[in-house]
Amino acid sequence: MNNAVKLHVEGGVADIRLNRPERLNAINPDLLHGFADALKAAQSDPKVGVILIRGEGRAFCAGDDLKEFGQQRAGERETRRFIEDIQVITDLIMNGEKIVIGAIHGWAVGGGLEWVINCDMAIMSESCKCFFPEINLGLFVTGGVSSLLPNQVGLQKAKELILLGEHITAQQALDMGLVCRVVPDADLEKAARELAAKIAALPKIARESVKKVLNRSFQLPISEAMALETNATVKCFLDPEAMTRIEGKLDK
Repeated sequence: MNNAVKLHVEGGVADIRLNRPERLNAINPDLLHGFADALKAAQSDPKVGVILIRGEGRAFCAGDDLKEFGQQRAGERETRRFIEDIQVITDLIMNGEKIVIGAIHGWAVGGGLEWVINCDMAIMSESCKCFFPEINLGLFVTGGVSSLLPNQVGLQKAKELILLGEHITAQQALDMGLVCRVVPDADLEKAARELAAKIAALPKIARESVKKVLNRSFQLPISEAMALETNATVKCFLDPEAMTRIEGKLDK
């Protein structure tokens, strides 16, 4: 595990924190590898009943680090490896046995919002904002969102959210079923810890069966959606127009 992610286990809860606050926990290879290592460690720890994920600093996660976009599209092999590393996080969150709770504050953008949707339950602070910026940048969504989001909000609403990339408030996220609770900003940590402790205290087999059965019953195999996403996202990353749009974004 590297410095881009912190892991602390206490009272049956694995607390995983994204730790690039100077970049609003934007996604780069270090964060992806650290996050994957932390999730694997938590999923394999018999003392852990629940995994709690959150971000250090002013945001949960601001999505892909656009300052490193040139490195992420150095060639198809490098781009595919980066996108597949993003998809590994979704697989670990959704297909691991442990319940994963998100405590979401500040901004949850792009991949960060996708990870919110991947959580078994997410609590959001009332001032939080989230959106999908990918299509406006010439990119594409990952995280199984092409399968998960239409199931949660309906096909037309999912297309609207992904295509237009409009900002979503915490209350709107709650109304659409993207999160399970919205709390005052000052109460987020307490509310998330209380929920995590309550779920961690439930019987292990029954608790884990809820996740396994409901996730499989809710959707078509997530792996199929993720494979389609990976191919589309690699193609978009390598599109010269995406580079032009992102350079324009960074120049502002």
